[in-house]
Amino acid sequence: MGTIVLTIIIGIVGVVAGIIIGKLIFAKDTRKQVEDAEQQAQRIIADAQMQSETLKKEKILEAKERFVQLKSEHDKEVIDKNRKIADIENRLKQKEVSINQKEVNLDKQLKDNESIKENLNRQLEVVSQKRTELEKHQEEHIRRLEKIAALTAEEARNQLIESLKQEAQSRALSIQQEIIDDAKQKANKEARKIIIQTIQRTAAEQAIENAITVFNLETDEIKGQIIGREGRNIRAIEAATGVDLIVDDTPEAIVLSSFDPLRREIARLSLQRLISDGRIHPARIEEVVEKTRKQLEEQIMEIGERTVIELGIHGLHKELVRIVGKMRFRSSYGQNLLMHSREVANLCGLMASELGMNPKLAKRAGLLHDIGKVPDEETELSHALLGAKLAEKFGENPAVINAIGAHHDEMEMQYVISPIIQACDAISGARPGARREIMQQYLQRIKELETLALTYQGVEKAYAIQAGRELRVIVEADKVTDNDSDKLSFEIAQKIQTDMTYPGQIKVTVIREKRAVNIAR
Repeated sequence: MGTIVLTIIIGIVGVVAGIIIGKLIFAKDTRKQVEDAEQQAQRIIADAQMQSETLKKEKILEAKERFVQLKSEHDKEVIDKNRKIADIENRLKQKEVSINQKEVNLDKQLKDNESIKENLNRQLEVVSQKRTELEKHQEEHIRRLEKIAALTAEEARNQLIESLKQEAQSRALSIQQEIIDDAKQKANKEARKIIIQTIQRTAAEQAIENAITVFNLETDEIKGQIIGREGRNIRAIEAATGVDLIVDDTPEAIVLSSFDPLRREIARLSLQRLISDGRIHPARIEEVVEKTRKQLEEQIMEIGERTVIELGIHGLHKELVRIVGKMRFRSSYGQNLLMHSREVANLCGLMASELGMNPKLAKRAGLLHDIGKVPDEETELSHALLGAKLAEKFGENPAVINAIGAHHDEMEMQYVISPIIQACDAISGARPGARREIMQQYLQRIKELETLALTYQGVEKAYAIQAGRELRVIVEADKVTDNDSDKLSFEIAQKIQTDMTYPGQIKVTVIREKRAVNIAR
């Protein structure tokens, strides 16, 4: 490559020199000019030759350096490959030595196994001979016993098994009954003690929420302003609040009717503001109702935060705090939901302390157990499952989630606090005056209880007493035994628990009476 470049440079220089000489000749300048041109051309040629030699030497040096570099890299690769090959050969030699050693050990072990096998075969032959002799002796003894007892071996075995079975069953039943009675006595005593202590330490109001609110007026003249021209004001209030306003002859009073306490509270506060302001018209009504609704939302958060602080519960999600505050405006069977939840929380905390468990966790689960009753949107889930879903959504403890979902047996109880929440919920709902029922629903539930008991075979009569808290079942003594009475009581209780909805708990008592009547003539 260097030779080609050199040749090209010399050619270019020659052409340039020829052009210069030609120009000098054609120009017919003086000899001096010609000589100068010749000298200049010679200098250019000399410079070109010198540059070409320098370039040639540089290229040769670069080629030598590149060759040395490639050679060193090649030598390095050869050395690495040779080292790897040597390592592989060493490993193969080691493996070969190890395999040879294993083969030697295996041969030795096979020989040992063969000797052991021969010894075992000899021992098996001896055992087989002795077994044959033993079987002969056993058959001889069996024949003698059968001859003496006049029974075959199979018949004697069956009789012995049957007698042992009956004796074991009777003894097991008696022991089982003793254990159950003892356990019931101790468990009932301890449970009664803990529950009584817990209830005594918790005081709760028994006021029942109503479906109406009476709004007092200073004078009856204000009724006309509230009704408005052609009833437009009262229609606007009802449309904005969702509450029925009943304006009748009751002096200085208006009745606000709604099953939603939150709506009644919004309507009451809005009316109070409208009357104090004096401007009552549809546009003003909508403005006041909307402002009241926003302020009530802030009040709900304050109620929730105050409740959580009073109960000593920390780290609750703000959305759960809002739901707790919203409970203040919800009721269940006429019982205020927030009061019920607070009571359950206190009962759970006390009961957990008595049982040596975590009272804070139990109190947290007790407060949140009914959050599914105040959903922001309609859902097909029951309030227990919806509450568990909300608690899980806002990062609650798994024990709290399980206690919420299982307090009506709609989820399997997986933690110890779950039955405590269920028991405290029943205690709060079963307090006298805590809840109310419509008379028709109450009578229907009493009738269903008695009808359910009469469906069982051997039941003669059934009576629901103590306001439906106890079911007395009278059975026929000829058809139902004492043991069957316990089973019947358990089955009826389970049937009621799975098929019916009721507040508190129901005690099932089965009565079996045997009467022997004779007449002396």
